[in-house]
Amino acid sequence: MAESETKPIPKIAYVFPGQGSQAIGMGFDLYQSSPQARQVFEEADQALQFPLSRLCFEGPEEELRETINAQPALLTVSIAYLKITSELNGTIKPAFVAGHSVGEYTALVAANALAFADAVRLVRERGRLMQEAGTSKPGGMAAVIGLDEASVEEICLETGAQIANINCSGQIVVSGTREAIARSMDLAQARGAVGVVPLEVSGAFHSALMQPTVEGMAQAISRVNLCPPEVPIVANSTAKPVTTVDEVKEELLQQLCHCVQWQPSVEYMAGVGVSIFIEIGPGIVLSKLIKRIAKNAQVLNMNDLEPIKAIRL
Repeated sequence: MAESETKPIPKIAYVFPGQGSQAIGMGFDLYQSSPQARQVFEEADQALQFPLSRLCFEGPEEELRETINAQPALLTVSIAYLKITSELNGTIKPAFVAGHSVGEYTALVAANALAFADAVRLVRERGRLMQEAGTSKPGGMAAVIGLDEASVEEICLETGAQIANINCSGQIVVSGTREAIARSMDLAQARGAVGVVPLEVSGAFHSALMQPTVEGMAQAISRVNLCPPEVPIVANSTAKPVTTVDEVKEELLQQLCHCVQWQPSVEYMAGVGVSIFIEIGPGIVLSKLIKRIAKNAQVLNMNDLEPIKAIRL
């Protein structure tokens, strides 16, 4: 029997980080070393008509952290990293792509479902609408460490908060009004949580308080050209692949007010044979989560280029 028959080709997934992974200086090394990456930053600056690249490289941090800026910045840096991945090893073809929250837009670009310039403008508008909703309907988010989903759901039923992210076993983020989050944190501590961590965000993302963003995003999405993804995108809201334009449109609106099902998404991909996950973008947040979810998978990160160079399919 031939070696190719006895040694199946591994399935790879590309995953892209969301808000919170931004940091001053991100992408500057890529800008300096790669003409393709430099072109990404220049295209983003042109699409938005302001120097987003300078904000990524120099800050100030407070301005970069604003939702309206953080989201297009993360998208841009992640796509620059994607260009580096392609330069290093053009033989890599993922079986799936997925992104955490705003990272889902990066996944769309990676799947050739959305042009990069359109994506940058879309996430800038998404950030603007989310920031505006956070002002008109103030709220917050908190990570609950060490409680299971059922326990956190019970707390939410008592407080009026919602589960916003199921990141991995024992790490669940809740979202809601400031009063609901404060009460949820108190109850979580009282019921044995290892820790509760308030998040530095401008609103109650992935909750009903983001409902005012839906109409504006629907209008923005209607103005761009979406194509069927060339690679299945595992959706935040369902943890299942989306493969058509209509499914993509529905998902981009659903994820605004609904939970990011990250753990189920990784479990789905691992369950259908993905054995290598490559996090493409700044930080290592998703890599850490995936190592806890899919313990038998190989997890690579664009901050460590040598293993990616070595991949041969």
